[in-house]
Amino acid sequence: MIPFSVLDLSPINEGSDAAHAFRNSLDLAQHAERWNYKRFWLAEHHNMPGIASAATAVVIGYIAGGTQTIRVGSGGIMLPNHAPLVIAEQFGTLESLYEGRVDLGVGRAPGTDQRTARALRRNLAESADNFPHDVMELMALLEPVQSGQAVRAVPGSGLRVPVWLLGSSTFSAQLAAMLGLPFAFASHFAPRELFQALNLYRTRFHPSQYLQAPYAMVGVNVFAADTDADAQHLFTSLQQQFISLRRGTPGPLPPPADDLDRRWSPAERSMIEESLAYSAVGSPATIERGLARIITETRADELILTAQIYHHTARLRSFEIAAEVRPKVAALASSAASIA
Repeated sequence: MIPFSVLDLSPINEGSDAAHAFRNSLDLAQHAERWNYKRFWLAEHHNMPGIASAATAVVIGYIAGGTQTIRVGSGGIMLPNHAPLVIAEQFGTLESLYEGRVDLGVGRAPGTDQRTARALRRNLAESADNFPHDVMELMALLEPVQSGQAVRAVPGSGLRVPVWLLGSSTFSAQLAAMLGLPFAFASHFAPRELFQALNLYRTRFHPSQYLQAPYAMVGVNVFAADTDADAQHLFTSLQQQFISLRRGTPGPLPPPADDLDRRWSPAERSMIEESLAYSAVGSPATIERGLARIITETRADELILTAQIYHHTARLRSFEIAAEVRPKVAALASSAASIA
């Protein structure tokens, strides 16, 4: 039975604020821990009115301090926005405080628009091109200090915080394979190159001191409710958020809509349905079939589930349903694999 994990964006709802978003994230993490989710990751985004997790390492510390056993980490830190030394120090601090529970997922995209990316680090093109070098520098800073090493991460050196590479294309898949690192694909919003990336990662993987065999995590939107209709209604919040994002007008997470067909054009609908193709939306039985299909198709070693659901109680219930059906999902996926 493969692990399920949580990817949280600390959504800021219409009519609410970041303080409420953080409290809801902690409450979700505490429930996820009781429901046996393996990890609780937060994602770095900037200049997004609907996402509160911009200061990702700070929020991870808040979540870790309010939980006991669940792994906490980034899904991910957008490394082009930062000097590797700063990230090594931040995650070295987290690992020192919450030993054995911290993951460091890093990505190559800026996690924002071009103007904001320049405000974050200013040399955007150069920093993106330097991503492989920055990853290796970051990993080296988390290794034991070498003789004559002038710059070290304090804390961080020698702590070997597990590093993951994240991506929505084949670039990070190939780099993860070369470095022998675990790989997570952002199929929950950009599934187009999923299978090509997974194939490249698995066929080109080189065992390393960090990982002996490829380990792939796949992102999935999960909107679970008592009925298919209720789940589809919850799903409209994320669909509306994508409409706003595609139009260049991002905003807080809106409440579910009853008239979605009046809010998007046919072209927008087609584009958004393609982007959100890796979503399981429905009743418990529908979720079972959807997640089992995804596991069978991708041969994922782990699923990381995300849910931009407006009502916090409904979001909790969605993750609870996913946890409840996990044994049945595993049985369905195993049966499908044996037939194949």
